[in-house]
Amino acid sequence: MIAVDGLTVRFGGVTSLDAMSVTFKAGTCGLIGPNGAGKTTFFNVLSGCVRPAAGTVHADDEDLLAMADYRRARWGLRRTFQTEQAIESLSVYDNVAMVHEHSRGGRATRQDDVLGAIRFVGLDVDPEAKVGVLGARERRLVEVARAVVGEPRIVLLDEPAAGLPDEETEHLSRVIRAIPEHMGALVILVDHDMSLVSACCEVTAVLDFGKLIAAGPTAEVLRDEQVIRAYLGTEDDGLQRPDADVGLRTRGRMPRGSDPL
Repeated sequence: MIAVDGLTVRFGGVTSLDAMSVTFKAGTCGLIGPNGAGKTTFFNVLSGCVRPAAGTVHADDEDLLAMADYRRARWGLRRTFQTEQAIESLSVYDNVAMVHEHSRGGRATRQDDVLGAIRFVGLDVDPEAKVGVLGARERRLVEVARAVVGEPRIVLLDEPAAGLPDEETEHLSRVIRAIPEHMGALVILVDHDMSLVSACCEVTAVLDFGKLIAAGPTAEVLRDEQVIRAYLGTEDDGLQRPDADVGLRTRGRMPRGSDPL
């Protein structure tokens, strides 16, 4: 479980997270919002890349913000990024093993753990193949394998389905849903694909301009009028809005793009 209380992040005059308070319990939880809403900033705080101005984050009763960033990785915090982090000149195996070296897994189990993570994500390639020769689907699965190797406690997935066609997104959805059961980890999923969020997440939180505007069962959140307005504007904007009984799910993928905040 992650308990967030009053989390605030400022970059100069911009407040990227504004007194965010939310609890993510076991399973797979969604975190959505328009571009620039603060989703990646939240991940950066959890992983130690950004220091907040105020607030607390407790993960499994541990003060996460009091931990050095390198200790968070060994404690069990994993994440993917919007841009691929795997090194193209290294093999699939070596890329996953690099993360395992900084995990709770021991050297004695490294080979089994690494190969197990590769199998878990359904990556049907030679583990010795260089990442640079892989297609987009396989490269994305390498990123997920790096996030689940070595007994993770928390897995943060930042737009893992970006650019993938529907068939490959469905496979990724099955992998994401299996992480809590097979790895025992809490997953927080950020994505603009509402179908993926609906399929994977029982509960979802929504950020807009750094403020938490909704949190609860995913189906209810995606029908929330304030959430729909955050994505699509108000009725006065002249934008076509979905039927309130349908919500955002029928609109599939929300607009993608860079999400610097």
